[in-house]
Amino acid sequence: MAKQKKEISKDRIIELYTEHLLEHGQEPPSVYAFAKENKFTEAEFYNFFGSFPSVEAAFYEHIFHHSYTLIQQSDDWEEADAREKLLTFYYTFFENLTANRSFVLVSIGKAPSMKSLKKLRSLRKAFKAMIHDLDIDTLDLNHGQLNSLQQKALEESAWIQLITTLKFWLEDSSPGFEKTDVFIEKAVNTSFELMNVRPIRRLLDFGKFILHERSFTS
Repeated sequence: MAKQKKEISKDRIIELYTEHLLEHGQEPPSVYAFAKENKFTEAEFYNFFGSFPSVEAAFYEHIFHHSYTLIQQSDDWEEADAREKLLTFYYTFFENLTANRSFVLVSIGKAPSMKSLKKLRSLRKAFKAMIHDLDIDTLDLNHGQLNSLQQKALEESAWIQLITTLKFWLEDSSPGFEKTDVFIEKAVNTSFELMNVRPIRRLLDFGKFILHERSFTS
């Protein structure tokens, strides 16, 4: 009895491409060759992807969504604050990257270039959306456009921190990548300390009080 052909899908193409990159250390010579090697058509590939880099972009986006979905299922997720949620995401995300480290090293290398970082564009969009959803405490500037700019700056700085952590992890040779865990903890905690708006709010409230008292007594 003939073996039934395995249905091609987006996830299946990612799986096959990952295997090829790990075995050959480079992308296939062409979409045609890749499709023929895995017994599906070139047209089927283009139903899901426009190029090989877009397959790699989908891989990183998949790792993100898998990590984020997993941590949201935790019993204490809703009670955790933004800092704790971001720390949990980092640990889970890099744990999943570690399970695929060989692929990541072939895909973007130990020193990510502008070209390789383009493969992270889908990840960037998803990560910044998560940062927005975490509702990290910021100052109310009483101006819609300024508040929007502040939020965008927050999301962009969080993305830069993720890329910095990724580069550290790629260069980390410590057992179990324990130095990366320390880096994550210190980086996230420090960034939240720098973003702590409570002292500024207290200072602003005090300033408003002084102005009010002066106007009241004058």
